[in-house]
Amino acid sequence: MKKLFVSLGLAAAGTASIYAAYAPDSSDNSKMWSLSGTLRGFYDDNYTTTPQRHGSTGFEASPSFSLNVPLQQTEIGLRYTYGLYYYQARENHSQNPIDQTHQFDLWLDHAFTPRWETRLEDTFTVSQDPALAAVGTAVEQRITGNNIANTVNALLHTDWTREIGTALTYQNSFYYYENSGGNAVNPSYAGLLNRIEQTVGLELQWMVLPTTTALIGYKFEQVNFNANEPVAQNTTTPPYSAANPYIYSSSSRDNRSQYGYVGVKHDFLDNLKGTANVGVQYTDYYKDPNASSSLGPYADASLIYTYSSGSYAQLGVTQMRNATDTVQVDSNGNITLDQESTVVYASINQPLTPKLMGSLVGHYQYSIYHDGQFNNQSGDFYNLGLNLTYAFNRHLSTDIGYNYDWYTTAVPGQGYTRNRVYLGVTATY
Repeated sequence: MKKLFVSLGLAAAGTASIYAAYAPDSSDNSKMWSLSGTLRGFYDDNYTTTPQRHGSTGFEASPSFSLNVPLQQTEIGLRYTYGLYYYQARENHSQNPIDQTHQFDLWLDHAFTPRWETRLEDTFTVSQDPALAAVGTAVEQRITGNNIANTVNALLHTDWTREIGTALTYQNSFYYYENSGGNAVNPSYAGLLNRIEQTVGLELQWMVLPTTTALIGYKFEQVNFNANEPVAQNTTTPPYSAANPYIYSSSSRDNRSQYGYVGVKHDFLDNLKGTANVGVQYTDYYKDPNASSSLGPYADASLIYTYSSGSYAQLGVTQMRNATDTVQVDSNGNITLDQESTVVYASINQPLTPKLMGSLVGHYQYSIYHDGQFNNQSGDFYNLGLNLTYAFNRHLSTDIGYNYDWYTTAVPGQGYTRNRVYLGVTATY
């Protein structure tokens, strides 16, 4: 309850929960563990996330357990959350009515000395839920099967002097989709999206003023698509034809990126803090002989304002490349490699009465396809979440909320809209 690292990737940037829910922190400083459970009824008018809506009533049951062990120089924590989602419409059509999700979070902080600190965080999910299955892609979509995502973050922070410090980072992200066995005409999600992403970075930090730190950094990223399946074919560029096609495999979209950036962290006030990193991302698609390298902008900026007890507002923007399940080949035989995406997100939490909390979360993503049939064409994803939570006491609360998604894209058959309303109760001990 005190600390939780959750990585939902680019598609969920800025949204802490698909329901935008606020749960009062009832943690007791004398307790190392906490147990909670949520039961919600809902209506989802497009649970398949497709252009043809399929709506259903249903319910969600989500128990969770967390453990936090603070030691003299070390803090260890873990959290497990289980989700069960029942859809009445699927029951009516003799389909499996239940989706299940599992999420494990682990973190370890250790201070070797006052100037040397390390942090290790891991998030592991198994899910069919669109918000979790979208990890590392452009948009939320439901994908049948037990889909796995695991992200490990490691940090070594060193203060060399009072003014100069460094941050050495490593991230490893693993994505596995059960939907496999596709071909070049009808590729599987495993063929399109199964991959390992590794990033190592070094950042120099200079405290210019007590409230201002200047940053300069470099990151190297390696992306390997590892399903070893055919995903597309070139039949239009000689000597290739329908009778003699060139077959693109999963690994054809392997790439390497180098990031260079400068930034600043600044405390405008005690309760108003901002961070901004801007630079460039150079990407080399070394497995595709027809692909050219790409040079584009990189940005990661946020502003957080805590204006009263329990009240805060956040605004942020990110700019970088991301994986896509779109691979269509153009008339020149080029496959779609990835997307360049700009994400803008905002959220606000506001106590309306001593026991009633309101929250609003918004997220917009603009993505441009790189190469392939839809080169330089765009996709737009909008997400809005509204939630009201009433706390009867520190152990029991109820909430009601609404979420709206809208995805529009140049790719036929992929856009959709989705509305969800829910009402639930949460118990925490």
